[in-house]
Amino acid sequence: MKFKALIGTSLLAMTVATPAYAQDAADEVERDAFGGEIVVTAQRQSERLQDVPIAVSAFSTEALEAQQIKTPSDLQLTLPNVTFTKTNFTGASFTIRGIGDLCVGTTCDSATAIHLNGDPLFSTRLFETEFFDLERVEVLRGPQGTLFGRNATSGVVNVITAKPKLGTFEAAAEAEYGNYNSLKGKAMVNIPLGDSAGIRVAGIYLNRDGYTKNEFLDTRIDDRDLYSVRGSFRWEPTEDTTIDLLASYFREKDKRTRIQKQLCQRDPTGILGCLNNRLDNSPFNGNATFTAALTSREFLATQGIPAAFALGSLYGPDVYANTTIPSDPRTVNTAYTPSYFTSELTLQGQIEHNFGPVSLQVSGQYQKVKLDASQDYNSNIGDRSLYAGGLATLAAAAGGALGPALQAYFAPVADAIIPNGPNGQLCTSLAEESGFGSFGGNSICSDQSLQFDRSNQYNSSWSVESILTSDFDGPFNFLLGGIYADYHLTENSYYVNAFPIDYLTGVLGAFNSLSNGLPPSFLGTPFFRNNTADLKIKSYGIFGEAYVEFNDRIKLTAGLRYNNDKKSVQARSTLASFLVPFGQTGTAFDSPFVGTFDADPGTPGNQLIQSRSVKFNEWTGRAVLDFKLTEDNLLYASYSRGYKSGGINPPLQPIFQVPESFQPEQVDAFEIGSKNTFGNGALQLNLTAFYYKYKDLQLSKIVARTAVNDNVDADIYGFEVEGMVRPDPDVLINLGFSYLHTKVASDKYTSNPRDFGGGRADAVIIKDITNAANCAVASASGSVAGVNAYVNQVNQLINAGAIPGLQAGAGLQGTKPFPADGGIASTGAYSVCAVVAALAPTLGQAFGGIETSTTINGETFQYSAGIPVNIKGNQLPQAPNYKFSAGIQYTARLGDGDMTLVPRVDLAYTGESYGSIFNGNVNRIKGYAQVNAQLQLNGPDDKWYVKGFIQNVFDANSVTGLYITDQSSGNYTNIFTLEPRRYGIAAGVRF
Repeated sequence: MKFKALIGTSLLAMTVATPAYAQDAADEVERDAFGGEIVVTAQRQSERLQDVPIAVSAFSTEALEAQQIKTPSDLQLTLPNVTFTKTNFTGASFTIRGIGDLCVGTTCDSATAIHLNGDPLFSTRLFETEFFDLERVEVLRGPQGTLFGRNATSGVVNVITAKPKLGTFEAAAEAEYGNYNSLKGKAMVNIPLGDSAGIRVAGIYLNRDGYTKNEFLDTRIDDRDLYSVRGSFRWEPTEDTTIDLLASYFREKDKRTRIQKQLCQRDPTGILGCLNNRLDNSPFNGNATFTAALTSREFLATQGIPAAFALGSLYGPDVYANTTIPSDPRTVNTAYTPSYFTSELTLQGQIEHNFGPVSLQVSGQYQKVKLDASQDYNSNIGDRSLYAGGLATLAAAAGGALGPALQAYFAPVADAIIPNGPNGQLCTSLAEESGFGSFGGNSICSDQSLQFDRSNQYNSSWSVESILTSDFDGPFNFLLGGIYADYHLTENSYYVNAFPIDYLTGVLGAFNSLSNGLPPSFLGTPFFRNNTADLKIKSYGIFGEAYVEFNDRIKLTAGLRYNNDKKSVQARSTLASFLVPFGQTGTAFDSPFVGTFDADPGTPGNQLIQSRSVKFNEWTGRAVLDFKLTEDNLLYASYSRGYKSGGINPPLQPIFQVPESFQPEQVDAFEIGSKNTFGNGALQLNLTAFYYKYKDLQLSKIVARTAVNDNVDADIYGFEVEGMVRPDPDVLINLGFSYLHTKVASDKYTSNPRDFGGGRADAVIIKDITNAANCAVASASGSVAGVNAYVNQVNQLINAGAIPGLQAGAGLQGTKPFPADGGIASTGAYSVCAVVAALAPTLGQAFGGIETSTTINGETFQYSAGIPVNIKGNQLPQAPNYKFSAGIQYTARLGDGDMTLVPRVDLAYTGESYGSIFNGNVNRIKGYAQVNAQLQLNGPDDKWYVKGFIQNVFDANSVTGLYITDQSSGNYTNIFTLEPRRYGIAAGVRF
């Protein structure tokens, strides 16, 4: 047999993966979404998917419509061992067989490679829009060690767009109206340019009201307003040459939310903000936050600042104490309206020429992506009345009531943040690049105390790939290829803005500059900003495969790939980091006092930005032996090695000791499978079993308001079943089932951000009043009373002013127990971690591990960020043990059969999983089911159709992922959900 037919899908997985149903050529023109032979595109010969020894699922555009797979999130409802969830920083994680994007940061690579027409995409927003005018969507499960783009450890999602048809005019259009006033339109036109060329233009527009009700402003948020347009050109100058060009543009601008809801088991002590046993619809304790700590009378006392300037006490009521959180996930209270903007330009080109015994394909792509999103950080309305005393004192100082010396320093602060007095609107810094915020006139003012974040990114990339394949008649053939990719990120920032941050940076800046005889200044930046100013990634791969057919039944595939990745990054993190004089021009970093800021303590001298670079290289590959029992029954066994490059951890503020970089991932994957068709297509049954040995799996945790990454080893195994039963040409049943077992395979000790005491009763969890981070101290002798007495003694020393650099009067209290149902065995206290650490050796106490450091009066102290616990044996996040899906459709032929009525129902169940590597009830994601239904009437020759649909019939608010925020933000949990129930009608025409 010709080799093109043999390797078509192995090369680029470009098969239509709707279930095969044996038909003759006459039936092809009337095939439904699940019928017809499976073919490959371009000039390659046909090959059934059932002949391909790869765990691959895919959907034709007809199958996508029939199963109501409108977005990438919907793919998880029918694919075995696949989950999809949005993530915290405008991203998403497509998890295959337990491997997803557990790594967070600009230098992380995606575990699942996203491709468009075979070309790799970087930081793509491709999945923001709904699918339209596609040839198919393919999902390859398992590491792709040889052929695909930049290598991926979990698998590949390859979106194949519809290409122009030569010599044929075609057009199609669809209009849809649904609940939430949803209006959607899709259209396509295919225009021939003579017999050898053609163009195809397609687009989609979607506008709907918000899914979420904002009760405070009586508005709806989480809406969509987007469009996408794509143009394709194909030219076949000879029968052996094909040239394809593509240009697409996507744009969205609306009030969509990144995060659906925040859940918390409220901690009444404020030490943690949220407890460790369950997720409630309760507000976190605001006294656990950075802003509460640094504006508290306890902290101000240690700095010699009058308590009258405090916005509250850490032992008093917090701003969220009397608030309630709506139980409905689609109802929130916020004074800040979210915003969401993204755009993506993609250009592609491909030329393929058949030289006879060999063929050459050269392709390339260019991307330009913009993203900017902002929303309420705490999803709640705080009680600003608690600020009354501090605001009145600030206004008095600004008005000269406390003396002319103070007036010059505090008047600029009051003018910037309370311009209409202490009872007027409160002004909060905008998230902007100059670093001046409110103190440069860049603010938003409200009757409420606002808090919000902003995530933005601008990047461009290009790649070029060349593949040479042989097409010999003999038993041996080969493939050789190479790819080069270049990615450049010019801006990525994550901001956190809040009125109390403006207050503390203004007031502390005023006292700091006053006491040192400096001109009136504020502390810059008056918001948290983790900024990657520049990131360059250069990657290339050289790969090849050999194919040997021992006979008509047995084939061996052996492939090898060399991967090379280089990354260089410039980044910094700032928050109240240095004095900036009022009236400063340029940016905050032009301040004459910026020399006190060091973005890179590991490098001699003060650095305004941290520069790092890393290199990684790895050999990967695969070997596959497949055996055809019959033409309809295939057995195969494979081994493959996958690789994903490592990266660089961002700088932290305050400075914590974490590894500068994290290692590449490597997975050895073993798989056996069987693909079977019985009864002339009446039954199709595909079985797969796999075992992964994972080394250095990347995962992240929050430290000092920033995601940092680490590595663990893991073992994964499972199996998958995909079936299609067609007892009659008009009845189709498709079934899917998967089982997955994941666990951390080796000893790994790390601190749990929800329980810094590590489950020990003889530990005290400290909330540091100087930065709101948590640390922990344990008793060397195991004495509960001893460690409590030690912390109480330390606090007495702080209260008495016996600690250098800290003045008397803090009034810190002793240790307190956490609620019995909170899942915390330790006690807790407000204190200063550096002091606790410095005195621990002399008082016989112990820390669980040296992870952080701080400096007081020139002396550096190290202390534990938490008592480490061993996570060996824990399950990986986003890895449900069981998944099940089933769909049934019936084609009723009306009248003489020219018209058909097709009802279809789909059910999908996803089992329980965890949202964190620490597992436990508080991190448990409940299993969920979703049901979709559709009824479609097709006109004669399928020239028109009308359909009604329901997605998520039972309106389940199913959670797909969790994200635990930082200790200084309150330790609450962000959740991400599937869309609510949608229903509507649609009508379309085809020409």
